[in-house]
Amino acid sequence: MIPDTDYSTTVKAYKIWMPMITYCFPISITLHRIRRHRSIMLIQSLKVIRRVLSRGPNSIQLRNTMSTVTRFQPCTQNFIFRQLFDATSSTYTYLLGDADSAECILIDPVVEHAKRDFQLTKDLNLKLVYAVNTHMHADHITGTGYLKKLSGCKSVISRQSGAQADVLIEENDFITFGNQRLKVLSTPGHTNGCCSYYSEQQGIAFTGDALLIRGCGRTDFQEGNSETLYRSVHDKIFTLPDNTRLYPAHDYKGLMVTSVDEEKRLNPRLTKTMEEFVKIMDNLNLAYPAQIDKALPANKVCGLYDIPPE
Repeated sequence: MIPDTDYSTTVKAYKIWMPMITYCFPISITLHRIRRHRSIMLIQSLKVIRRVLSRGPNSIQLRNTMSTVTRFQPCTQNFIFRQLFDATSSTYTYLLGDADSAECILIDPVVEHAKRDFQLTKDLNLKLVYAVNTHMHADHITGTGYLKKLSGCKSVISRQSGAQADVLIEENDFITFGNQRLKVLSTPGHTNGCCSYYSEQQGIAFTGDALLIRGCGRTDFQEGNSETLYRSVHDKIFTLPDNTRLYPAHDYKGLMVTSVDEEKRLNPRLTKTMEEFVKIMDNLNLAYPAQIDKALPANKVCGLYDIPPE
């Protein structure tokens, strides 16, 4: 309250206090509105929670809003890995090596690149002990025969394939090179002799044409069977740890690796029921493989009679 003094004193007091009152009053009103708004929001939120909880524990599923990212186990320091590519057939060839013993293998080599692949083994100071196929291919001639000539390695393929090789493998066999080993998983369906190779130690698997990245091998020729392929993938590959890295025999979109978790969630064919999967495969209407008439006879003997001239 302004004291009852002379007029000049009152005017001075008025000039001092009025600007302060005019400035502070809107701020006070604004702060009051903010506090009131927050109180209303809190009360509304509590009402919602109270209604949900009153319905019982099964009325709501609490979900983590952050997506789960797959964490891969690191490979051991003595494991050597290279992924190679043939642009003509979109085939991946894999070099796997053991640094302790300097032994290595090649999976699904292509005859046109046999020299390249063998030169890489020499560049890395590795000895090639096995040239391995995941199945008897129809889209390219295997390089195993040529690699046998270049390196003296042994050829490997599934006994069920009907092809000739130095080593015929079956379910639960192991391919060993140094301190590394791959477990043989029989995964027929694309062909009778399809195999996948799994390294538990490295957390990786090589799935051939049984499982591709967001796809799978065709089942309309070469003893193919859609139901068999569906069971193979679900029983043998999808039962591996979710963070297992999967390397296919082919990719046509530039992708290089996937995982069990990804394919179980995202594969547009193999996430369906078996009946739906069979219907999809029966209606693909794919073209006749361009290389099949040349590739199959050569691959029945692991490419031994189709070695390019020097």
